[in-house]
Amino acid sequence: MAFKYLQLAAALQAEISMGSFPDKLPTEKELAQAHRVSRQTVRQALDHLVSLGFIEKRQGSGSWVLSGARTGGSSRVAIVTSYIDNYIFPSILQDIQNILTRRNYSALLYATQNRPALERDILQNLLRQNVDGLIVEGAKTALPTPNLDCYERLDRAGIPVIFLHGCYRELKDAVCVSDDNFGGGYLLVRHLLAKGHTKIAGIFKSDDIQGHQRYAGFLAAMRDAGLSIQDDRTYWYTTEERRFLLDYGHTEMLEHFLHFYLRDCTAVVCYNDEIADRLIRHLLRAGRKVPGDIAVVSIDNSYYSDLCPVRITSLAHEAHKMGELAAQLLLERIDGKACSSQLVSWRLMQKESG
Repeated sequence: MAFKYLQLAAALQAEISMGSFPDKLPTEKELAQAHRVSRQTVRQALDHLVSLGFIEKRQGSGSWVLSGARTGGSSRVAIVTSYIDNYIFPSILQDIQNILTRRNYSALLYATQNRPALERDILQNLLRQNVDGLIVEGAKTALPTPNLDCYERLDRAGIPVIFLHGCYRELKDAVCVSDDNFGGGYLLVRHLLAKGHTKIAGIFKSDDIQGHQRYAGFLAAMRDAGLSIQDDRTYWYTTEERRFLLDYGHTEMLEHFLHFYLRDCTAVVCYNDEIADRLIRHLLRAGRKVPGDIAVVSIDNSYYSDLCPVRITSLAHEAHKMGELAAQLLLERIDGKACSSQLVSWRLMQKESG
């Protein structure tokens, strides 16, 4: 993946900040072997760390940690996301960095893998550094966070935080840039109703707040249409189940959904494109026609929606909007200006799946 070097750079940057490499980094060959990436990816990651002021390359001597790299410096902000190389993040990260660069801010990148414990380690590390602000995609935002104390310490330290995609319920006054998830769920159901579907299943993510909001829109549209709402037509999956499906190819989740939740339904609203893509492929292998037997609609309008064997009808929002908004709001907070949370609206991209 073109942005895999960002993930490696974030990992190396975190290790440098925590003192794992007091003076010199391992060789390019050693880093490539340790992280199972190509030498080219390692070179790109090291070049990125050079641009951030973490290391310098010395001809014939390797990569050396610069003085002060472990304590940070001025004009730096941190971007903490769940997955740096996940399909929606590279473009968002690039948009954020483009805005920050115009104000001479460099970005420190971290990935939590959607794990609250790793999020805590990152936040505690950042509290020891001199950063001017954070853009954070919280880990498992639908669940109570064990990291509330870290966010309270950031607030007391005067370090502004902008949340991306969703925010913890405990942080009542947090500023967040998120998709109109309720509106998205509502729009997809209304689209399917207009196509004549009345028995509509759903598959949503349970531990991120976006899943709950999209489900709420799904429910509202069904209620407004006077349709019954049946629990056994809605499947909830977790971050761990996602990993088993996407990283290891385990399809038990999809098989369970098909046999016990889909049944007599003629359409499915999916949490996002990566799930819709896997579901469509599974349906086709099972001999089901899409959209002839089952219509499938989704959210994100990513490359998944076009590379799927049946192109996915999906929701899209204005290009660059999410990342640019988050960066602009953070800069306003750094400048001491008041700002409020923002919703990014969707538009339907009609394709072949439903």
